[in-house]
Amino acid sequence: MTSVKPVEQAKQHAAQKVALPPRKHVLDLDDFSPEEISQILETAGVLAEVLNRPISKVPALRGKTILTLFLEPSTRTRASFERAAKALSADIINLSGSDSSAKKGESLIDTARTMQAMGANIIIMRHSMSGAPYLLAQHTDLSVINAGDGWHAHPSQALLDLYTMREKFGKVAGLKVVIVGDVLHSRVARSNIWGLRKMGADVTLSAPPTLLPEETLEAYSGELPGRLSIEFDLDKAVEGADVVMALRIQRERLATEGSMNLRDYIIAYQVNDERMHKAKPTAMLMHPGPMNEGVEVSHGLAYGDRSLVETQVKNGVAVRMALLYRLVGASGVAA
Repeated sequence: MTSVKPVEQAKQHAAQKVALPPRKHVLDLDDFSPEEISQILETAGVLAEVLNRPISKVPALRGKTILTLFLEPSTRTRASFERAAKALSADIINLSGSDSSAKKGESLIDTARTMQAMGANIIIMRHSMSGAPYLLAQHTDLSVINAGDGWHAHPSQALLDLYTMREKFGKVAGLKVVIVGDVLHSRVARSNIWGLRKMGADVTLSAPPTLLPEETLEAYSGELPGRLSIEFDLDKAVEGADVVMALRIQRERLATEGSMNLRDYIIAYQVNDERMHKAKPTAMLMHPGPMNEGVEVSHGLAYGDRSLVETQVKNGVAVRMALLYRLVGASGVAA
């Protein structure tokens, strides 16, 4: 009886809120309403209790089959989704590029349809090509969760970032969040811009001009509660910030874009103690990982008292449990 309690709490909590339309896919946060994001974060808070138990499992997705198809290397995202699925008692099929039939010439759609015929309910996919999850959503009956597609989107990462901020500060609305680094190539930045602004946070982007085209403002110019701005000078950008989120930088991209060398990047854009002191005294560091300590974040700060990096990893499991439950658990079948 006690093992079911968090799931019952999640159901009761959802019933007390405004009824949400069924959701078939999680492709990005651009089609999520603030109310839906709030419910997912609140459900994650309830389901997080399960992970702290001696037996950290509930039967919410028992009898459901979840396929993970990662055609691009991943450690934390894949492990986090697998842990989430197991905590909800789902059956899991794991595929990667090396062991799927795609290596033999089978198309992505053929692979997904084969898994669908075997009884899979949800496919969690990472792909190097932007838009690949949308292709599966159009051509299969599976529910699709985008675990990262090229430079485009990473919705579950943005949701766990929102959850982490709300857990730390008690709110998201009104926070000033600075995202610094390679915004041009960052799917994490794109999904966070949608999610943070929808939840009322103000977002400032900071990076070398070649890694932060000003067209970014036009791409996200819709009417949302939170504001979006660009400040190329990181020292100015972090003033009064509540959160400073550093993005991973790749040496080869700096060279390709011709913006600056790695040494100059570290001088101008590394998040260090001096810059964190320009933010609010309560400001925290975040990073989606994997992190190049000593490059985008200084040694010592990365896992110090002002860092939420490890908390982000921990919270990822509960948030992904909530996403899986949103697609399958409440109704017993994929929406």
